[in-house]
Amino acid sequence: MTTMKLLSWNVNGIRSIHKKGALTEYINLGADILCIQETKAQVQQLGEDITIFDGYRSYFSDAERKGYSGVSIYTKPVPLAIETGMGIERFDSEGRTLLADYGDFVLLNHYYPNGKASSERLNYKMDFYEACLEFTDKLVAAGKNVIICGDVNTAHTPIDLARPKANEDISGFLPEERAWIDTFLSHGYVDTFRMFHPEEPDQYSWWSFRSGARKRNVGWRIDYFFVNEAYQSHIKDAFILNEFVGSDHCPIGIELEI
Repeated sequence: MTTMKLLSWNVNGIRSIHKKGALTEYINLGADILCIQETKAQVQQLGEDITIFDGYRSYFSDAERKGYSGVSIYTKPVPLAIETGMGIERFDSEGRTLLADYGDFVLLNHYYPNGKASSERLNYKMDFYEACLEFTDKLVAAGKNVIICGDVNTAHTPIDLARPKANEDISGFLPEERAWIDTFLSHGYVDTFRMFHPEEPDQYSWWSFRSGARKRNVGWRIDYFFVNEAYQSHIKDAFILNEFVGSDHCPIGIELEI
C-alpha cells in the first residue's frame, strides 16, 4: 500500500496568493497532489515562479476571459492522462474542470459556478451541476474510481454554515442547490469530510472578507472531496486546514491508500 495526500484550495487569484508567499507555503505542505480553483489567470500570464516547483508538474485549465475562474493541479505522480473540461463549450470556456487520470483513480478538479449574481448565473450553476453528475457517472460506469474536489459553492446541510436560517434564501444554501448535493450523493458518492466528522459543527472552509467573519468563525463549508462508494475504503482521513491563510477559503484535504 502507498499513502497519498491530496489537497484542494480556492485561492481567489493565484498571482495574489503568490505575492503573499502563500502559494509557496501551500506547495511546501508537501502533498502528493495539490488542486487549485479560481486561479483568475491564463497560463501565459504566469511566470515560472508560479508554474514550476521542484518535484511537481503543473497543469492548468484557463477561462477564455482574463482574470476569471480557472483551475490547476500540481502533482508529484505523473498522470496517465490530463483533460481540460468536460467537452461542453459553455462550461469549458470558463476553465472550470481539470481531469487527471492516475490509473487507480481519476481526479476531477472542479470550480463550480457561483449563483449569487443573477437568476441566469444560478441556472448556469444548476446546469453545471447536472453536467458534472452525468460526466462523473459515465466515468464510474466505465469502471473508473473517482475523486472529485473543488469549491462546490453550496453548503449541504445546516451544520455546514454558521447561520443557516439567515441564508436559506441566498444562493449557496438554496433548497435546489442543497437538493442537488442530495442527488449527487444518492448516485453513490461520499462526502469524505463527513465520513470522519459526521456531526462536528463549526467546520468551515470559506469566510466572507467582511465584518471579521473568519476571526469569529462565521463561515461556510463549501469546499469538498467526494469519492465513489466503491473507493471510500481507500480514504483514511479527511480534514480542513482552517488556520492556513491567504484567501477567503482555506485548503481541505484527504489521505488515501492505493
